[in-house]
Amino acid sequence: MAILETPYLQLARTILERGHVKGDRTGTGTRSLFGYQMRFDLSKGFPLLTTKKVAFGLIKSELLWFLRGDTNIRYLLQHNNHIWDEWAFKNWVESSAYTGPEMHDFGHRALKDAAFAAEYQKQKQDFCARILADPSFAAKYGELGDVYGAQWRHWKTRKGETIDQIQNVITNIKQNPNSRRLIVTAWNPEDVPASALPPCHTLFQFYVVDGKLSCQLYQRSADVFLGVPFNIASYALLTHLIARQTGLEVGEFVHTLGDAHLYNNHLEQIKKQLGRAPKEAPTLWLNPEKKNVFAFEMEDIKVLNYNPHPGIKAPVSV
Repeated sequence: MAILETPYLQLARTILERGHVKGDRTGTGTRSLFGYQMRFDLSKGFPLLTTKKVAFGLIKSELLWFLRGDTNIRYLLQHNNHIWDEWAFKNWVESSAYTGPEMHDFGHRALKDAAFAAEYQKQKQDFCARILADPSFAAKYGELGDVYGAQWRHWKTRKGETIDQIQNVITNIKQNPNSRRLIVTAWNPEDVPASALPPCHTLFQFYVVDGKLSCQLYQRSADVFLGVPFNIASYALLTHLIARQTGLEVGEFVHTLGDAHLYNNHLEQIKKQLGRAPKEAPTLWLNPEKKNVFAFEMEDIKVLNYNPHPGIKAPVSV
């Protein structure tokens, strides 16, 4: 039986035991470690956590959104994916066009004030419905700026041209698999001020040996309870997709973390998760008729034999 989430569970335990108490941008507060690495052997199964249910449908739609080069939440909402809502909603309620109830610091206030939380949810639902129904509104207020999709597929050069980093790395893997330059970066200092959320997973590199493709991600900021389980599965899936197109088997996913943190309002949740016994990892199914990374749709990607413990809810810090 392959238990693949052990490195993640050990990370969480280490932060609880040795994490530094730190403030953070969101005002929530964290326990934090700097510099940590996990390794997952993708040939032994797919590293989707079993100690809590992780919504694989959200992982799929987000990754396909990135690969499309899309930066507008409308595609995500069309696939019932709300994980980027708060950043677009923040832009809306801070705009001069917004005339609804005051929504300042909605993330923290919703946790402390039930009446405000109900109004916040109503306003956010109305916002999402309008994004879906009104393409013009979506174009203006659903746009997140130069987030991952733009940097991966449409990197802007000083000459006014764009670079498709994903296509380039696929071509280079095929033509020069021994290259040490099989890199995609999302961190562009010039674009950071205009991004809704500057890239947390900043750079990834591929490595080919013995007919297997491995991927290492450097993640500058890692929300260990909510974000990291998604990041592990997302980059494992990306490695599988790139391996499919380049005719390789999968090797390892290596996850290197900068600031790895547990938010203070996630501590009870992670303790609950650590009290559960992990189960056998699921397997990934990709439509055998698809090879082109950019041709995959939601129905072409599935996890099989996924039998996790129930999900554990926790608030998102914005």
